[in-house]
Amino acid sequence: MNPAEKYILDSPEPFRSILVYLKTLIEQEVPNTALLYKWNLPFYYIGKKQPFCYLNHTKGYVDMVFWHGAHLTQYKNHLISDGRKHMKSLRYYTLEEVDEKIVVEILKEAYAVKDKKYYK
Repeated sequence: MNPAEKYILDSPEPFRSILVYLKTLIEQEVPNTALLYKWNLPFYYIGKKQPFCYLNHTKGYVDMVFWHGAHLTQYKNHLISDGRKHMKSLRYYTLEEVDEKIVVEILKEAYAVKDKKYYK
């Protein structure tokens, strides 16, 4: 088992269930992903070179953070920046809060904008 999978499976509930579900959605919807362990977090890369998103549980919730989140235009009211200029995240406290339709649509949009650069 790689360290990223270990992070997910060793997470306490309810985080484990949320992380496993998000992992499944990412792997179903985003082609050519590689689950790596970077910065002590499960991090998805496109083709092992291009950062796409990462998963994190902290302070009572799970964050699904999109590397190019500044370029996302759908469901802005669901995306959280927490002072980050470039990255945006979906935040979940319970598995029941995860709306598969929204996650899938944001994953598709994030994949479509993955090659854009962020300039301020």
